[in-house]
Amino acid sequence: MDTNFDFVHERRNSASKKWDNVKEHFETEKNVLPMWVADMDFKAPSPVIKALKERTEQGIYGYTIQTESHLNSMINWFKEKHNWSIHKDWISHSPGIIPALSLIIQTFTKPNDKIIVQSPVHHAFYRVINLQERIAIENQLQIKNGHYSMDFEDLEKKLNNGAKILILCNPHNPVGRVWTKEELVKIGELCLKYNALVISDEVWCDIVYEPNMHTPYASISSDFANHSITCVSPSKTFNLMGIKSSEIITPNQLLHERIKKSLETFFLSAPNFFSVIASESAYNKGGEWLNSLLEYLEKNIQYITHFLNNNMPEVKLTKPEGTYLAWLDFRSLKISNEKLQNIFIEEANVGLEQGTIFGTGGEGFLRLNFACPLSVLEKGLNSINKVLKENDLIN
Repeated sequence: MDTNFDFVHERRNSASKKWDNVKEHFETEKNVLPMWVADMDFKAPSPVIKALKERTEQGIYGYTIQTESHLNSMINWFKEKHNWSIHKDWISHSPGIIPALSLIIQTFTKPNDKIIVQSPVHHAFYRVINLQERIAIENQLQIKNGHYSMDFEDLEKKLNNGAKILILCNPHNPVGRVWTKEELVKIGELCLKYNALVISDEVWCDIVYEPNMHTPYASISSDFANHSITCVSPSKTFNLMGIKSSEIITPNQLLHERIKKSLETFFLSAPNFFSVIASESAYNKGGEWLNSLLEYLEKNIQYITHFLNNNMPEVKLTKPEGTYLAWLDFRSLKISNEKLQNIFIEEANVGLEQGTIFGTGGEGFLRLNFACPLSVLEKGLNSINKVLKENDLIN
């Protein structure tokens, strides 16, 4: 299996959001190295590429249905990897997790309902809440000595104040926490107490570094399962974001039927032509590739850690327990996110995500995507280091 993650693929002029939308996203004419949006600069597993080629060569791109073999591949994956037994009649197809979140919010809430997010958190959560005229309530994560934890006292206050839904990011983007079973139990007990639905976004469930272990929220107990909806996808695991495929897992059949009706109302229940074959081949044959990927990503984490310690000790890495996102703490530089980002774009020619887009708690942080060849990571960090020194922001 091809696992040469050091190879630098040319992705420009391929309609890549990451590479071909740089000038628009960062509002610059510079040739910026993109280390922002969360997709990988690696080829998908070779069995996926082979399966897609074979399907493409058929030459007929007609309507596509969900298949038993695809469902079984996903069910087997989650049982083997995460010890979670999923039943087929819990599963609904959706064209991506963010569309799924939007549809769930529309189905189970009404305008001006309160929805809790745990900031700093994936900025799309705010967008789907605000676009549907619901109110995003922040239960801000607490950071101490570079480690994030949940503020359960504040969470209970927000739940007691009438929040209808908690969106759980498990593992968490951007801070990289893999929530423990004990933390998830505390969340579940509070949400049951105040009758708040839990939507668990578990798209990062497979990008987890030892000794950490992902616990699917709904796997903990039947009570949690019946009062929650889980969104999963092979996209982050196998670099299939453009396939636009995800599954909504709803053990509570009353909730499942409402989701199913909403999907049918908007004609969203049918899968993309490529999604079934890509997902099935990834789940069935991508395990070896994933193991190699995780080893490579851990080496990139080690490189970032050593580089910062040796060259930019003022910048701190929140060591990721999961995801391929480095949450970098620049607060000691005493400079605004906007000014820092401008220096990186215009002088270092490196594009990161500003921490402020992730909500309260993001000021002073930037997010770096390290799912790239080591040579690209080296180039980006060296450029950042050089510019910070030239601007007398670090010694």
